[in-house]
Amino acid sequence: MGEPQYQEAFDLMEALGPQRMGLHASWAYYDDPKRLTFTLARYKFVARMLEGSGAVLEVGCSDGFATRIVRQTVGRMTAVDFDPRSIASARETVSERWPITFLHHDMLSGPVDGRFDAVYALDTLEHIPEEDEDRFIRNMIAPLVADGVVIVGMPSLQSQAYASAHSRAGHVNCKDQRALKAVMERHFRNVFMFAMNDEVLHTGYHAMAHYILALCCGKRTDGAANAA
Repeated sequence: MGEPQYQEAFDLMEALGPQRMGLHASWAYYDDPKRLTFTLARYKFVARMLEGSGAVLEVGCSDGFATRIVRQTVGRMTAVDFDPRSIASARETVSERWPITFLHHDMLSGPVDGRFDAVYALDTLEHIPEEDEDRFIRNMIAPLVADGVVIVGMPSLQSQAYASAHSRAGHVNCKDQRALKAVMERHFRNVFMFAMNDEVLHTGYHAMAHYILALCCGKRTDGAANAA
């Protein structure tokens, strides 16, 4: 017999079966397991920042593996991705305990229906060509309430010298921290910048950060965003 305090967990997993990870998370666990720790740390930051929010939208959710971390702290979660295979994988692994609505949606085609208290996009904006980034952001934040919060995270421009060939192939619009702040200031009055190296969140020297995050509030209604 093992330690008795674990019996409840063993019984539950025997009844439910092992929890599945999804296509992208499974590939990361196979290819480079430590990469999962970086991803999960980013989602934990979002979860802490958005804790207590009512309705939240994730843009670019991939297979939804990490979305559950944010779902733990918010009232209702909708997550979208433009890749139908990723959404199919997310729907196959969704948990009744942590309900999430997964939708197939291309943000460049228009906004998501509904109203949201917060919106976030991690590892997504760098895949959007620069000439389309403002349209993408406008559509992303269109359903955001006036006092809502947005978080955008991406690999820094400086990190690309160390990125794999696979990663660089899809990263068409990486930015340094100052450039990301300038983009988000076209759409928000207040933009607060953070950085990460591996799992460590900090506000240190931006050029040494491998990942950058913008926390934004005060959605502009003065025409600045539409003029972008």
